[in-house]
Amino acid sequence: MDKQRPNFAMASNDPELPDLSGDPQPGDLIEIFRPAYQHWALYLGDGYIINLTPVDESQAAAMSSVKSVFSRKAVVRMQLLKEVVGNDSYRINNKYDDNHTPLPICEIIQRAQVLIDQEVSYDLLGSNCEHFVTLLRYGEGVSEQASRAIGAISLVTAAASAFSVLGLINTRSRNRPF
Repeated sequence: MDKQRPNFAMASNDPELPDLSGDPQPGDLIEIFRPAYQHWALYLGDGYIINLTPVDESQAAAMSSVKSVFSRKAVVRMQLLKEVVGNDSYRINNKYDDNHTPLPICEIIQRAQVLIDQEVSYDLLGSNCEHFVTLLRYGEGVSEQASRAIGAISLVTAAASAFSVLGLINTRSRNRPF
């Protein structure tokens, strides 16, 4: 891990926010803050990133589309970071470096380049954009965002089950003849 640069750095097109990011380096994970979710990309160098976009949308529309979250297929694209970020903010976020060893930069870039313009499976919880870029960087797909979503779904399911059981108990107790 590069100890000279912090794992978390902000960058934004908003002049009110300070630019603390410095320049991303090849192999860095880029977290882009969309209005309803975070999109992830991997920095290749010279201003370019690799990321997943929906199959059925133009490149311009795909960059900020919430529809991308619900797609089942995605296309691996090499695009300019500034165009993908648009008016959103981003940060360099190599947050898994403490628990996962990054592959050599040349291997990360080679693995990424082979996938450009390829269609891949996409699943919000099991194979999303964060899984994709962490698989390139570490050789293992990791997604804290998906883990949080699975946890939230589990909590909602448990709560719904509890309310259902309580409703059933309450209904049975009201229907008992005394």
